[in-house]
Amino acid sequence: MRYVLIILLSVFALAPGCQNQQETERKPIAKIHDQYLYLSDIRSVIPDNKSKEDSTMIAKNYINDWIKKQLLLKKAEENLDQESKDIRKQIENYRASLLIYRYQQQLIDQKLDTVVREQEIRSYYNQNSSNFILDKHLVRVLYFKLAENSPNMEKVRQWYRSNEEEDQVKLKDYCYQYAEKFDDFDNSWIEFSALMQNIPHKVDNPRNFFKRRKTLEVEENGVHHFIRINDYKLKGSTSPLGYVKDRIKSIIINKRKHQLLEKLENDIYNEALNHNEFVIY
Repeated sequence: MRYVLIILLSVFALAPGCQNQQETERKPIAKIHDQYLYLSDIRSVIPDNKSKEDSTMIAKNYINDWIKKQLLLKKAEENLDQESKDIRKQIENYRASLLIYRYQQQLIDQKLDTVVREQEIRSYYNQNSSNFILDKHLVRVLYFKLAENSPNMEKVRQWYRSNEEEDQVKLKDYCYQYAEKFDDFDNSWIEFSALMQNIPHKVDNPRNFFKRRKTLEVEENGVHHFIRINDYKLKGSTSPLGYVKDRIKSIIINKRKHQLLEKLENDIYNEALNHNEFVIY
């Protein structure tokens, strides 16, 4: 191994394309029975931007892994019966599957329409709303936390309880200046349990909590946590469209992908049938 590392260090110092480097790379640096590992094999796995020390470590690990793999392969060949070692069919199947997959991916990249209109999403949602039942409580909220000595705390309490748009604007302007944390989820849905992980308060019955109150203030260690619940959806009810919009978009695109590949198979089959390219006995 010391000899190998000396070769590695010397070749990394050589300029690319020089004669000495070409000769060095043809030298074997490891051998297991009749299998050889060459320096050129290792250079292909080492990034160009690595230092000599890092390159040498990568090479050393690669050599050890190669040796272990060859030793395991030798043991497998010695201990498996002939039937177990006959993997030609598996290799053929794997090659066929891989080639088909790559061709399908090429076709998808070229022809799949990934633009999904809002109307398509809404239509799919309306037709399949029973498939989007919530398993968690969702809320649209305003959440912020303030230090106890923050100015005008009574005004803050008044603003965050108010339904007036002017008061909400004042509250948001205030939070941008003084809040330690400020999240406005008025236009998006979040899980109620995820929200409550940030607040030192336990809600045992979210259903009753939502019915009884829209605001909550909790103080701990000189920090005040505020939440204002603007809307909620209970577990077991139909999910709001906004919460499953991305999921529906993925479903529609996957459906198009399936239809595209199915059409490809049918077109190829029918073309071959019309040209008498196959016979079924």
